[in-house]
Amino acid sequence: QVHLVESGGGLVQAGGSLRLSCAASGRTFINYYMGWFRQAPGKEREFVASIRWSGGSTYYANSVKGRFTISRDTAKNTVYLQMNSLKPEDTAVYYCTTRTVDANSYTDWGQGTQVTVSS
Repeated sequence: QVHLVESGGGLVQAGGSLRLSCAASGRTFINYYMGWFRQAPGKEREFVASIRWSGGSTYYANSVKGRFTISRDTAKNTVYLQMNSLKPEDTAVYYCTTRTVDANSYTDWGQGTQVTVSS
């Protein structure tokens, strides 16, 4: 059973930075994508970024491109989301998630970590 645990959320002023971490366990992730989604109050959950575990190919939502960087440490089974130049509209609960490379949807989710950006 996959277990995903996020950490690193908090309160930051606009223009600041945070780094989220997602510790993954329960399987090997060679043929998986790891992703970050977020959900703001009153809004639907939206894609933020993803990374292919094998090879490290990355993908970003247009709203975060150039500001956020997703990376992984295969030795630690951990995925990171470095968030720079944060804006109040980045305020949301951020979720770590995973899916196989062949799947159409993400199947395993962490509990989420709150990110609040003050103006």
